[in-house]
Amino acid sequence: MSEPRRIVAGMYETKSEIEALQQLLDASHARGTAHLREIIAGDRRMTAAQLVAELTGMRVLTLATVTAHGEPRVSAVDGHFLHGRWTFGTDGRAAKARHIAARPAVSAAHVDGERIGVFCHGTALRLTPDDERWDETISHWTTHYGTDPTTWGDDVRLYRIEPTWMVGYRS
Repeated sequence: MSEPRRIVAGMYETKSEIEALQQLLDASHARGTAHLREIIAGDRRMTAAQLVAELTGMRVLTLATVTAHGEPRVSAVDGHFLHGRWTFGTDGRAAKARHIAARPAVSAAHVDGERIGVFCHGTALRLTPDDERWDETISHWTTHYGTDPTTWGDDVRLYRIEPTWMVGYRS
């Protein structure tokens, strides 16, 4: 039997997903540099519950990928935080789609001035109809935008970032 999900103010996370996200946040903070731990400390350090409450709806993500020559590239994507993971989309003709296909390691940041910042590193996994969260993800995006994102072009690609490191701060 699957764990019931909580949908409160846009939160999709289950209790166990919030606990796992908190473990990731704690481990990431502990592995951070002294400089990072000095800045993201005390009340400025966001908890998993604070993150999922804050990251509802669409949030602009700055997404970093890497070219075949090892050169970093940054672009902006619509980010949706679902089940403690960022989801985002792009067109298959975009450079970032080619980069991710060859080198799926990415970094992403959502920064709202000095109010909040969420930073993560991980692997971008392309979502397909076989993914257990596909229907829910498409439903969420369709509700947000008013149309099914898979109808936006011939090669629309949706991704989920499986994070290996994530921290969040607030002012």
